[in-house]
Formats: sequence, structure tokens, C-alpha cells
Amino acid sequence: MVQVSMLHNPYKIVKMFEEEMAHYTGAPHAVSVNSCTNAIFLASKFCSVEGRPVHIPARTYLSVPQALKQAGATVRLDDRKWEGIYQIKPFPIYDAAKRLTSNMYKTATFMCLSFHIKKHLKIGKGGMILTDDEDAAEWFRRARYEGRSEISYHLDDIEEEGWNMYMTPEQATRGLMLMQNYPAHAADLPEDPPYRDLREFKIFKETEIY
Repeated sequence: MVQVSMLHNPYKIVKMFEEEMAHYTGAPHAVSVNSCTNAIFLASKFCSVEGRPVHIPARTYLSVPQALKQAGATVRLDDRKWEGIYQIKPFPIYDAAKRLTSNMYKTATFMCLSFHIKKHLKIGKGGMILTDDEDAAEWFRRARYEGRSEISYHLDDIEEEGWNMYMTPEQATRGLMLMQNYPAHAADLPEDPPYRDLREFKIFKETEIY
């Protein structure tokens, strides 16, 4: 059971949730953020997608291409069918918002999870990046928190810019409590009704299809 006193140390409770998710999914590192969309954004920035084409399914949630475009990528759509997880090609980034099961981590990838109320672990909001790249994990930890490290704000020295994308200790606490009764294996979530074709939205009408 999570002790209330731990909430006074936001780094500790968030780290506990990250360690639980890493153990469950089989990932060496798990870095929490405030949404799967921002997990994809940070993974895209780390992979230097700026100025390069990326390929995603035409039927996915609309925040995904927006995050990729905001990271500087040129989005290309394809008619790929998928369940649970898909790759943001050609990069080792995976949108895994519809999957959360034991030992799901794929080696040498950045797998982005969602804890939205409609997903497996219903925290309400939140996301996670799974990786086996220690340098990437360290960069994600700073990038999600305005470039800060996990020490007191008054003792830190900010060396690079970041974003306000961290998970709150309240979200992490709920995640830990939900994981106590989470099954050893869980099936991928279907999308019912299916995702709309992104080209139905005015902003994506001119996006090329492959």
C-alpha cells in the first residue's frame, strides 16, 4: 500500500511507479510523462525527426501527427492496419497506447504508453516511455521537467531547455494502486468505433498517403 507520507517526495513516488511499470513491461527504463502524445513528442525530439518524413497509419488518434509535426517531422499516412501498437516508421518509436501487458517491451525501441481513462490503466491522464537506452532515459527525465534534474529547484543548474510534461505524484500514486490488481496479461484494446481517417480533418486533407 502506498504511504501518504511518500507524497511529500514527488520524485520518490513517481520513481516507484516508473520502476513498477519497467518491471511489468520488461523494459530496463520507464520514464513517466503527462500524456502518450507528449511521450511520442519527446521520443521524436530525441530521435531527431526534424525535417524528415515519418509514416503512420491513416487511422490513428489525431494528436499523434500533431505531435510529430510539432517535433519537426513531415507526416506521411499509410493504409496500414494495426492492433494495440504500431511503429512510427522509420524510427524505433512505437505508439503503444492500446497495449499494456507483461513483458511487452521490444528491444532497442521507444514504446509510448497511455494512461488515459479509456486505456488499460485508467489513471485519467498520463503516459510513459519505455526504453533500454540509458542516455535517452536520462534526457527524457530532464526534458519532461523544464531541463531540471531530480533535485531541489534551488540547488539545480539548468543546462538545456525542456518542456512542462512531467507526471504528478497524484497520478503516479493512482497508477501504483491500480497496478496492485492489474492482470499478469491483458489483451490489446479495440477502438470502437474505429479511428477516423485523418484525411477527414481539414488540417490533414493534403497529407500524402502511401
